[in-house]
Amino acid sequence: MSLMSLTDEKVALLTQKAAEIRLSIIESLIEAKSGHTAGPLGMTDIFTYLYFHALKHDPKNPSWEYRDRLVLSNGHICPVLYATMAHAGYFPVSELMTLRKLHSRLQGHPHRDFLPMLETSSGPLGSGLSQTVGMAIADRIDNGRTSAKQFYTMMSDGELDAGNSWEGAMLAGKEKLQNLTAIIDRNNIQIDGFTEDIMPLNPLVEKWRSWNWHVTECDGHNFRDIDRAVGEAHAVFDKPSVIIAYTIPSKGIPEFERKFEWHGKPPMTEEEKATALRALRTMGGKVESTHHS
Repeated sequence: MSLMSLTDEKVALLTQKAAEIRLSIIESLIEAKSGHTAGPLGMTDIFTYLYFHALKHDPKNPSWEYRDRLVLSNGHICPVLYATMAHAGYFPVSELMTLRKLHSRLQGHPHRDFLPMLETSSGPLGSGLSQTVGMAIADRIDNGRTSAKQFYTMMSDGELDAGNSWEGAMLAGKEKLQNLTAIIDRNNIQIDGFTEDIMPLNPLVEKWRSWNWHVTECDGHNFRDIDRAVGEAHAVFDKPSVIIAYTIPSKGIPEFERKFEWHGKPPMTEEEKATALRALRTMGGKVESTHHS
């Protein structure tokens, strides 16, 4: 049973919100003329679920002491973080059109000096988990093991090639950080190919279990399954949890989906732009677009 009380109405709301966020991602990337497409679109449903359902947070008071903490380790997928935060009310949606521009708060990797409502700056792959582990340990020192805060690390499968990911995993397992949840974007691609060709990760479940983590898997595009996995993680009281979320890179644009070539580039040609915008405005043909170019 879900611990998060996800109703049919809430699923419909999240589905619509995710569609709006995906469109904002692509519009900002087209305007920026640089940035990453595959990961942000693939993780949109999970970010939507967290910011619009599971996270304890207050856009009007970003430094609220009792908020949950969310750390983006694979900082290059920041277009989804920015778009989700904008739609949640942290800053105007219109500001997304400044992505990657000179003097913009929305840098190509998240930077707290520019956008203070971020929990961390990120860029070096593999560092986010250790950062989050440090936050969770500090919170335990301050508030004991009964702290109500949840700590989330958003990670990519490709960044698990970095050894510091496993150092963080080892420490979290040793400390039994029960309010820490890592969510891995298991989309099977990285910048120069498929993960299992570049540096095979399997058996991934067994690796995390060996470090004393509770492991669950989910469909990263099914809100009810995401909800089940997060609820299961929250119910574990003697170890940290990792959710291996199976996602489709470039989700929402069929012509781009599952192609590692879209890891680190935006739509550039007029045909690519039209294809992406048409797919997202119609939710893959499910609705009629009312937009006229």
